[in-house]
Amino acid sequence: QAQLVESGGGLVQAGGSLRLSCVASGSIFRLNAMAWYRQAPGKQRELVAQITSGGRTNSAASVQGRFTISSDNTKNTVYLQMNSLKPEDTAVYYCNTVPTWRINGVDYWGKGTLVTVSS
Repeated sequence: QAQLVESGGGLVQAGGSLRLSCVASGSIFRLNAMAWYRQAPGKQRELVAQITSGGRTNSAASVQGRFTISSDNTKNTVYLQMNSLKPEDTAVYYCNTVPTWRINGVDYWGKGTLVTVSS
């Protein structure tokens, strides 16, 4: 059964740090590049950072130098270390595959984890 479970969000002051975790079921994790996405209020969901099964990473320009994606293949877990957080980083953060995992033709998403950065 496909499963994506995100955790680690919370309220933090600008300049602070958070580490997000995502546990994915094996069927999702083993075969795909994984990524963190985010959706801010009133905005479309966007890709924040991604990591291939071989460990290559890429991130959006808005978070380069501040966010780092990593994975632990033994735990089917993807992490997002977020440093120097800004109020504009406030969003619900989701992990998923690249492209996004689909079940019966419909995009599958976990519940996400809320990150709120206060100024």
